[in-house]
Amino acid sequence: MLDKRPLLLAGALCAIMLSLGACASKDDDGGRGRGAPEVGYVTVTVQAVPVTAQLGGRTVAFETSEVRPQVNGLIRRRLFTEGGLVRAGQPLYQIDPNLYQAAADQAAANLASARASAQAAEEKAKRFEPLAKMQAVAEQDYTDALAQARVARAAVSQNAAALETARINLRFTTLTAPISGRIGRSLATPGALVSASQSEPLALIQRTDPIYVDMQQSSAELIRLRQAITSGGTQAGSTSVRLKLEDGSDYGFAGTVQFSEIAVSEATGTVTLRARFPNPQGLLLPGMFVTALFDQAINPAAILVPQTAVQRDFDGSAFVYLVGKDNKAARRKVTAERTVGANWVVTDGLRPGEKVITQGVGNLKQGAPIKPVPANTVQRVGAPAAKGAEKGK
Repeated sequence: MLDKRPLLLAGALCAIMLSLGACASKDDDGGRGRGAPEVGYVTVTVQAVPVTAQLGGRTVAFETSEVRPQVNGLIRRRLFTEGGLVRAGQPLYQIDPNLYQAAADQAAANLASARASAQAAEEKAKRFEPLAKMQAVAEQDYTDALAQARVARAAVSQNAAALETARINLRFTTLTAPISGRIGRSLATPGALVSASQSEPLALIQRTDPIYVDMQQSSAELIRLRQAITSGGTQAGSTSVRLKLEDGSDYGFAGTVQFSEIAVSEATGTVTLRARFPNPQGLLLPGMFVTALFDQAINPAAILVPQTAVQRDFDGSAFVYLVGKDNKAARRKVTAERTVGANWVVTDGLRPGEKVITQGVGNLKQGAPIKPVPANTVQRVGAPAAKGAEKGK
């Protein structure tokens, strides 16, 4: 009698394989039933976008003056409070004036003597004039008298100038503020000997309201910008400047670009631009590092693309996916070098009217079928119905 067990085992294996094949075919049908993925897109448009420059800079006092002695002597008093505000013409130091007062008194006496001598010489010349006409005195004596009168008048002028010089030196014994502003620490104390030829100032005064900000920009960037403006592809921007402080906070007042240097620094290859800012609260101090932002130009035909749409390849190049023909994803390389808010500024690779995919780009491939809808369209996502509920229906 034949053993039927091998035949039964083979039949069981065939049944299992048929069952697995049926399950696989169901899964394939289900995959085909899901359809193309839904993606959101935006339509490319052209708009004017400012070309914002972000430059590092340092604050510079609007006016700076060093307080220096113009005469020699001992400092007797300091007449200001260190770190305080001073006004132009306000006394700051008092140098011992005794020697200069004596020099002024001597110059005044010399002037008085010269005037007396000049008066006597002029009277003598006047007396000799009629006598010379009558030939009562020699003509040469009259000529000498006139010359002595002129010399005496010149001596009066010389002594008057000497007196004025002495008085000026006497005034210089009181050192006054040349400008209004905030004065720093005093570098000399009462009793110190100072001279007009010394290298160190006695104090430093700085006016900080308004205040300057000197910014550095690459000469290559500046040339490229000027060429773009000259060619007509870019328009000149605003001169208004905003500041970010060292802690990242915004400065509350806007400034204005005043001018740019006419020469490039040989050491750094940059051009200095200067802006002027109001500083009524004294928040900006000379020497602070700040970041300046201003719209240096305006691109009237720029294309903005949301940052979520732009991806980077292995070599760093940018690309986007477009809604292509027959609703298929089309990969396109673009040039995106800077951002404005939440968008990339695309300068090459896109045309107005094209549809850039911004949502659902994670698993897209070139030529993959898609179902495009406008970006941010509400999508209804629900849990799959239970098999029992489907059967009940």
